[in-house]
Amino acid sequence: MDWVALTINVVLNVVILSPVLWLSGRWLAGSDKAKFADAIWIALLGTIIIAIFGAFLPTLGIVGVAITLIIWLALIRHFFDCGWLKAFAISIVAVIILVIVIVALALAGLAVGILWF
Repeated sequence: MDWVALTINVVLNVVILSPVLWLSGRWLAGSDKAKFADAIWIALLGTIIIAIFGAFLPTLGIVGVAITLIIWLALIRHFFDCGWLKAFAISIVAVIILVIVIVALALAGLAVGILWF
């Protein structure tokens, strides 16, 4: 496991994913349940857990993707205190928000490199 790459990945995911998760969580789970600190924890723990999981079991294919999805949903469910379906909805809305932000930044010439993460 490359610690420098992991550190960069963690920092970028926290900076990029936390606001997006927070916005979608506030919209769907409510402002009393979706705190910004919780979104930071989701991005931080999710990135680290998935990196460790991927380092030890890199060849699981579709099973690995399913396990990764379950881990992210479990983190959202735990920190935003919601059910599995709402956690799934929060993640879908977060992806939509993220795509909109990246496309807007790319059109402004600011996020061409981000499209490859």
